[in-house]
Amino acid sequence: MNRDQRTPADASAAVETLHAGKWLTLRRRGHWEFVERNNPQGAVIIVAVTPEDHVLFVEQYRVPIRQFTLEMPAGLIGDAGHTDDDSIASAARRELVEETGYACGRVVALHSGPSSAGMSTEMMHFVRALDLQKVGPGGGDATEDIVVHEVPRADAGAWLRAKSAEGYSIDPKLFAGLWFLEHGGD
Repeated sequence: MNRDQRTPADASAAVETLHAGKWLTLRRRGHWEFVERNNPQGAVIIVAVTPEDHVLFVEQYRVPIRQFTLEMPAGLIGDAGHTDDDSIASAARRELVEETGYACGRVVALHSGPSSAGMSTEMMHFVRALDLQKVGPGGGDATEDIVVHEVPRADAGAWLRAKSAEGYSIDPKLFAGLWFLEHGGD
């Protein structure tokens, strides 16, 4: 039997809301509990390299895991008053400037997929930001405290291993972004 002929037992079960918050809703379908993003557009992850061939990483404290993390610049599509007019590309442009202080001339789609298929409905959209130009300080909005790291592309792997040894949490999506950078992300 191929996958198109299979029907999981919970696939047709009614969805029950266990809790609804501002950004997330906890749901149950059959025996499966999952989180639904209240903004259906998902999130954008930005693979960005400066004209000096430095990869842009951001560092911020993440409350759910109570650790500082290293990530690629990212953000919610439809965030901060952009619920009706935000596309993947416009969200990428907005978040890149906000978090890193860099603007880009072009945005190229790389890949889209679930952030955690067994836990969340959130879809992630990897993009490559090209033709970067420094336009501001970055650091996030008033609710964020982001530190920008510009790491030479050739040193990125060693730098990340050293940061991990220092106790930083390294977002695994960052490695997917680096892979896209080396395999068709120009």
